[in-house]
Amino acid sequence: MVNHSSNFTLAERIESFKAGTLAAICLFLSFSAIAVLNNLILAQKFELLASLEIIALDWNLLFQCAIAFVSGFLFGVTYRYIIRQDSNPHLKSGAVVAFGSVRGLGQIDVGLSSGTSFVNLWPLIVLGIESVVVFAIAGIILDLGINQNWIKRFNSLPHQD
Repeated sequence: MVNHSSNFTLAERIESFKAGTLAAICLFLSFSAIAVLNNLILAQKFELLASLEIIALDWNLLFQCAIAFVSGFLFGVTYRYIIRQDSNPHLKSGAVVAFGSVRGLGQIDVGLSSGTSFVNLWPLIVLGIESVVVFAIAGIILDLGINQNWIKRFNSLPHQD
């Protein structure tokens, strides 16, 4: 007889929710801090990066923050399942680079589609790098949370009843 028990118990779902929430908050705060730094430093000091300046606190910025929060949540849940009980650094860095690259390349794609010329690619490149950095920060915080036992590692073996 085949045992169909699942390791996706309520306790596992709660741990995934905790991981997602921690990563969402981390990504939201990291994104917000980097946006402020972009505005106060990069946009002011480098003419090529002037488009990074935040002109007004508007719906566009709030929507970007909401996207960062949701992306962080999805990253946190997925990261917990990816790393499981392994200590393979390639899984961790691969997850960070994958999520950061998808977000960053999406921003570059939208920028190019909206008429940005290849001459003005620098702001888009900065945003792409920023995406990888915010996911790296979230990955580090998740690792810290797991190592401190705030969040339990995902048990990749099915529970035996």
